[in-house]
Amino acid sequence: MVNSAGPAVDPSLAESEVLAVLVEPELTVVMPCLNEAETLADCILQIQDAVNPQGIATEILVADNGSTDGSIEIAEGLHARVVRVTAKGYGNALRGGIEAARGRYVMMGDADMSYNFGDIPKFLSKLRSGSDLVMGNRFLGGVKPGAMPPLHRYLGNPVLTTIGRLFFRCPAGDFHCGLRGFSKDAYRRMDLQTTGMEFASEMVVKASLFGMNITEVPTTLSPDGRSRPPHLRSWRDGWRHLRFLLLYSPRWLFLYPGLALMLTGLLAGIWLLPGPRPLGHTVLDVHTLLYAACAFMLGYQAVSFALFTKIFAIREGLLPEDARLSKMFRYVTLETGLIIGAALLLLGLAGSFWAVSIWSGRHFGNLDAGVMLRRVLPSVLALMVGGQTIFSSFFLSVLGMKRR
Repeated sequence: MVNSAGPAVDPSLAESEVLAVLVEPELTVVMPCLNEAETLADCILQIQDAVNPQGIATEILVADNGSTDGSIEIAEGLHARVVRVTAKGYGNALRGGIEAARGRYVMMGDADMSYNFGDIPKFLSKLRSGSDLVMGNRFLGGVKPGAMPPLHRYLGNPVLTTIGRLFFRCPAGDFHCGLRGFSKDAYRRMDLQTTGMEFASEMVVKASLFGMNITEVPTTLSPDGRSRPPHLRSWRDGWRHLRFLLLYSPRWLFLYPGLALMLTGLLAGIWLLPGPRPLGHTVLDVHTLLYAACAFMLGYQAVSFALFTKIFAIREGLLPEDARLSKMFRYVTLETGLIIGAALLLLGLAGSFWAVSIWSGRHFGNLDAGVMLRRVLPSVLALMVGGQTIFSSFFLSVLGMKRR
């Protein structure tokens, strides 16, 4: 904390650096750090070379996550501010650094000399112009030889970026570039929750979902300057990012696959219900009809899960309010669901009694399995969907209690 007399100023600081200490900084550059002694000094010097000539009041903040190699001493020796973050994880380190930042704008980047901190003025210019989040784009700026493994460059990043753009309508062309800037106000609105490598993905997803102004700056990527292997693990962290994107999009995880299954099962069921259907050199019969009913039921459950997940995520602050969902729940209430579920149950029971009456007319003897299954399956499906609708309606009502 700074006392009323103002912070103590090291007499060895340059004039522009003294100004950054005495004046509230406009920009804070946050670097997560875990044993980065080999490259940390070069990163700090590169930042200073980028901001000092332009008189940008800048705070360099190193969020140390438990370094034991002298990184802390190096940072303090170069007049960077060190914040010790005890909770382990990339996201925790960044969160601790960002929350401690004094600047109106924040930039983040790794301390391994792979990112070009010389581009800071370009990012700051975008932020001053009103951008909430400014993403670096390494594919526009250039990836130097050996800077990105082929697996990341041609598979991991393009696939995850494409998924992110599709799921969340994000304009960023490099979803996972770690060099990025944002306003402190935008960061508070994002209310990020993750603590690991997903932290960077959550930032882009939340900014997209909240309709924030996202822009890009071309930047270069250089080979990692450290002699040790990076903390990143390709397949493990790639899966964690993909899993995060799926979990943050109930529409693509549950709703769209569920609707596709329901439509497929319904159309196949209608086609097969009158009788066997030839298809090429084979004939589809009641066995396929059973799978069609199963597909419809699985799809219906997936659509229910989409609603459950969406409401839970909104209630917990993971996703923003959805006006369409709120409007729907003004008309579709618990009672509506109970009425629809009860109607389906009655329809299923009526069909079942009809099938039993036919069997009774045969003195409960043998029946044609194909014919009877075509009468029984729709009734069984109506019973299952009706029961599921009643239980889902109660569960949705419980989930929505706090929300309403």
